[in-house]
Amino acid sequence: MFKLFRFVRPYRMWVVAVVLLMFLQSIAQLYLPTLMADIVDIGVVNGDAGYILQTGAMMLLFAAFGTLCNVTAGFMSAKTAAGFGKIVRGNVFAHVETFSLQEFDKFGTASMITRTTNDITQVQQVLFMLMRMFLSAPLMIVGGIVMAVSKDATLSLVLVAVIPLLVAVIVLVASKGLPLFQIMQAKLDRLNLVLRENLTGIRVVRAFNRTEWERSRFRTANESLTDTAIKVTRIMSVIFPIMLLLLNLSLVAIMWFGGIRIDNQHMQVGDLIAFTQYAAQILMSLTMVSMMFMMIPRASASAVRINEVLNTEPSIVDRTGARENAYVQRGVVEFDSVTFRYPGAEQPAVRNISFTARPGEMTAIIGGTGSGKSTLMNLLMRFYDVDGGGIRINGQDIREMRQEQLRGLVGYVPQKASLFSGTVAENIRFGSDAATMEEVEHAAEVAQAKPFIDEMKEGFDSAVSQGGTNYSGGQKQRLSIARAIARGPAVYVFDDSFSALDFKTDALLRASLRAETEDATMLVVAQRVSTIMNADRIIVLDDGEVAGIGTHRELLASCGVYREIVTSQLSEEEIQ
Repeated sequence: MFKLFRFVRPYRMWVVAVVLLMFLQSIAQLYLPTLMADIVDIGVVNGDAGYILQTGAMMLLFAAFGTLCNVTAGFMSAKTAAGFGKIVRGNVFAHVETFSLQEFDKFGTASMITRTTNDITQVQQVLFMLMRMFLSAPLMIVGGIVMAVSKDATLSLVLVAVIPLLVAVIVLVASKGLPLFQIMQAKLDRLNLVLRENLTGIRVVRAFNRTEWERSRFRTANESLTDTAIKVTRIMSVIFPIMLLLLNLSLVAIMWFGGIRIDNQHMQVGDLIAFTQYAAQILMSLTMVSMMFMMIPRASASAVRINEVLNTEPSIVDRTGARENAYVQRGVVEFDSVTFRYPGAEQPAVRNISFTARPGEMTAIIGGTGSGKSTLMNLLMRFYDVDGGGIRINGQDIREMRQEQLRGLVGYVPQKASLFSGTVAENIRFGSDAATMEEVEHAAEVAQAKPFIDEMKEGFDSAVSQGGTNYSGGQKQRLSIARAIARGPAVYVFDDSFSALDFKTDALLRASLRAETEDATMLVVAQRVSTIMNADRIIVLDDGEVAGIGTHRELLASCGVYREIVTSQLSEEEIQ
């Protein structure tokens, strides 16, 4: 956990100020029992009202000064802890943004959300408590012991017997609680996963009448988390009763032996009162430490999970000396003997794939489910790195290019259309911040999105809800295509991006794209033969390998796999 505290550096002066203020507050608090002893032993015994008033006024001043220090330290601690949380969240988010899909697959979306929110909050809260309690508690313990010994060294033996017992209880309970807190965070991940899957897939859940089954899944995850939380709470709740028992027994013992020592004239009544207050301060400070040890195990578990993210190096990084070439408007894409296996998979997803896609041409990729079509597009975007062979744009291996430059060359339309909360215009401008309103409208027109946008009351200022749930599948696809067109890239990648369009809209869109992308390279992954029949080049994939390359008519004559796909979708008249 302490590794994370390097992010407190911007607030180190505040931390120093808090330490100083808590020190002054502790000094003021430690001096109060001595003043009380003087009031009793001098003022009350001698009947000196003036001394009582004078010393009482000093006590008020010290109390007010201690309170002021405490309040100021509390403000600074809160600001420091909140700033620390902001910095860590920012660093985690920025680091996660550098991850490849391989790292996202490793951690999982639900776990990443938990680590970025709940885990950081746990550490932030502990930092606040550390600055408030963990700094003042040791001062109070050490100072209280010194002051108690100064009042009566013999009576201090009671504290010598009790303090080790308290420390042993704290260490024992903390050692039992830490493993359970780690398990609890993992179970919180599981709960978030079930909840996220249910909320994002609510349409499927209801369509298949699986609501009760989802409730059962959530109930199981919830009960598992609850059982672990109860077990942890039971262990941690042992601290307070034991602490209070030892505290009260200590005070009884102090009063008992202190009374005997007063009776034997070895100490004064005022000193016993002061000693009792010092003992209470010492034991209460130990109780504060025990509270910290209730929070530290969970925060430690959270810190381990945060550090696991921060210490994970992305598998795909810009190589040292990666070239920053000038932005080009044309791009020749070459796949050269590309082979790739997903992490943990037994067989490669694609094997020895070779073809070239040129500017001004439409290169289509077709094949059965699981044949590797989308995998090729993920490799081109460098979401994963190839295991063998290479991919080049304009003769340069994409691994030798900066990722930002590579993706700046490509207009990518994913298989599943993704929209972001905001407006229609903002979603289209996601492809290019610099796009003017005229360019946004032109992109929408080319993508065949303008007709339905014009029908909406707010037009391009119409709201888009999270995930674009207020639009149909076809509308989301067209807006995603418009987003890619607004970028004006050298290479267009359409990963089965026309599947939700009707045949008329599909035909209109392909015709307008032809004119718009005549100088660009176009790669189209499709399931429908009608979408790619007129492509300049069609790559047929079968079980991760190239089964054929050619035009529609060439493949009908030479490729059995392609012929199977065509005959399953088109009639004899359409094939001719």
